[in-house]
Parts: sequence; C-alpha cells; structure tokens
Amino acid sequence: MNAHDWLKNLPIADMDSACKVIEVSFSQGTRKDFFRNTSLQPFEKGDLIAVEGVSGFDVGEVSLTGEIVRLQMKKRNVKEDNPEMKKILRRASDRDIDTWKQNKAREPEAVIRSRAIAKQLKLDMKISQVEMQADGRKATFFYIADGRVDFRELIKVYAGEFRVKVEMRQIGARQEAGKVGGIGSCGRELCCSTWLTDFKSVNTAAARYQNLSINQTKLSGQCGRLKCCLNYELDTYLDALQHFPDGCDVIQVAKGNAFLIKKDIFKNLMWYTLPDSSKHYPLTIERVKDIKSKNREGIIPDELGAVDITTSKIKEEEPEFVELVGQISLKSLDKAADKKRRQNQQGNQQRGQRQQQRNQGGGQKQQGQGGQQQRPNNPNRNRNQQRPNNPNRNLPDRQAGQQRPNNPNRNQQRPENPNQSKDKQ
Repeated sequence: MNAHDWLKNLPIADMDSACKVIEVSFSQGTRKDFFRNTSLQPFEKGDLIAVEGVSGFDVGEVSLTGEIVRLQMKKRNVKEDNPEMKKILRRASDRDIDTWKQNKAREPEAVIRSRAIAKQLKLDMKISQVEMQADGRKATFFYIADGRVDFRELIKVYAGEFRVKVEMRQIGARQEAGKVGGIGSCGRELCCSTWLTDFKSVNTAAARYQNLSINQTKLSGQCGRLKCCLNYELDTYLDALQHFPDGCDVIQVAKGNAFLIKKDIFKNLMWYTLPDSSKHYPLTIERVKDIKSKNREGIIPDELGAVDITTSKIKEEEPEFVELVGQISLKSLDKAADKKRRQNQQGNQQRGQRQQQRNQGGGQKQQGQGGQQQRPNNPNRNRNQQRPNNPNRNLPDRQAGQQRPNNPNRNQQRPENPNQSKDKQ
C-alpha cells in the first residue's frame, strides 16, 4: 500500500497553508492512519514517531508527508479539520521503541491462544491477526467470519487472558491476504498488500467478456476469491465489444447452424463452428451482419465465407549456428560407440554358442546313462598284471642312492656373533 510522493521536491510557497497532517503506517504497512502534526516538527519518510493511542501511546512509521497527504485524505474521504483526528506526540525515543518491540513479540503467541479460546467457545470465526499497541494497553483482534458472530463472551475471556483492552474488527478474505502478503501467479507481490486499498466485486462475467476459460483454480487468487486483476482491462473489452453485433450467437448456412464460440477484439473477427466439423471459422463483422440479415429474410447462404488469417509477414530466417572456436567433429565419439556396439554383439554371440554347446553336452551325457553304454576295453590294460619291483624301493636314501660328498667345513665351528653374547648377558 505504498504511494510514491511525487510532490516531495516541489517548493512550498506558503507555510501557513501547508498540510499539517502526516500519514502513519502500522504493522509493516497493513494499517494506515492520519495524525495531526500540531508541533510542526519536520519528519521524513521512515521516521518512527509516537502518536496518541487508546489510553496511552502507539509507535508507527511515517509513510507520507506534505501535499500528497491531502490527495490521500481526499481519496479516503477524510477531512483535514476533523476534530477527532489524533495528534503526534513526539519522535520515538529508545525507551518507546524497546517497549514497542516487547509488546510486538507477544502477537504470535496471542494469535495461537486467541484461536484456541474461540474454538473452545464454539464460535464460527477465524482470528487472522492480533495487533498490540506499543504500550501494551490495547489489542486489536482481526477476524474472518461468514456471518454475524456474538463475541460478547469472547471479549470478556480475552480481556481476562491478555490483560488488555480488546477491540474486534471483522475483515474479508481479500483484506486477510493483504495483511499476510505473498507472491501472485504473475510473479510480483500481491496488489492487495502493495497499492490496492479498495476492493471491488469480481464475478465470472468479467472472465467471459475477456474470452478466458472458466477455470476456478486459475482465476482464483491466494485469498480463494476471484483475482482483482480481472477488472483491470474489463472496461477496455467492454468498449471494444460495442462494435460487435448482438443476437448473432447462431447463424444459418446450407451446412447447418453455425454457433459463435468467441470474439476477437484485436482483429475484429467472430469465430464460428459447424455441427459436422470441429474446425473454427473466422468471419468478419460485416460478413456476420450480412448473413444475419439474409436469415431474417429467409435466405440461407451456401457458405460461411471464412477469412484466411494466414499472416503476410515474411518469416525471418533463423541464423545458423556458427562455431567461433572451430568446427567440432563428433566422428570420434561415433566410432567409439560403434566399436562398443560391435563388441557387445560379438560377446552376446559367443555366450550364446557356449550355452548351446553346454546344452548339447548335457544331452549326450543323459543319453549315455539311459542306454547303459559301457566304455571300450583297452587291450593293453591288465588288471592282474603286477608292477615291476623296484630294488631301491625299500632301501634307505643313503644306501639306495649315492652317498653325499664329505664337506671339509662341516666340523668347523661358526664364528661367534658379538651381538649374540650381549643378548645372552
């Protein structure tokens, strides 16, 4: 809900006639109000000031000063000489800011607790936000309800629970979305949380006039209601649709009744469809008027006389890709892929041949066991024939073989190792 002060740099001719009202925002711009600057202190946008509150004071941020405030007051129907307008006390001190921050820290817990109390009392309402005053003497509870809610008992419970003066304010779903904030489907911040202050009713007729599909999920915003932006271009469409003829939803031709499906305000065309075809036929406004006038006289034209909407604009040729570094060849990668593919094929063939050989060998073995075939006799094999005796078989190794040569150094003693004697000691 920020407004740009485009009158800031204009010089003030008469200080007496200058605007003495300042716009102050609370809770990060979710609520704004006007306060009178009786002391005529110079304030800039973004300054924290202490203003009059309910039985105390409140701390807010300056959002607008100067002549632009008068335009905002005129927009909201607020008079500058209103005697009930509250005053600005002073510039916020460190003590005021510390007290304000401490009470602001109580708001999230107050929201959870207030929702639980409303549920215990079985009230059909939803607590959207709780706003604490800077001095902690007052709390404003913003709630959403479909109908009227009797919260007299609820106020007593809230006053005893939070030890504050309670004020209840009912808001709508759109105002709740403005307080919560977020990003819309367009990729920008929500209009209701930035600049949109007054909410107009939106219905599905606005989508029909703009030839939009009636899809509730696409036409609804984060608040669950129809998007406010459906009204932004509605007046332009209504002005353009005045040039189109009325009562031309159905026209008669030789092939049957043609039904209107949409109106194109940019090309001044009306699109029709025939019952025996799914094709859409674009007709000019003059052609539709001509067919409709003939139908009134009882004349049925042979054809619709659709317009050829092929564009005469020369299609631009897309520039070819140019490699500045040098032409890149992928033949090496193709060769490697082909080689790998051939190796895989050869490996599969070899595995198939081995598997086939195993299957053939297994079949022959089973056939031999089933036929009880005997192995052929070996004529050179004699089971009763004894092996020739070895004369050296039972002799010891020294007697059977040659004696080992005498080693002259066999009886000599080994040299003493000095390290070995040290270890022994």
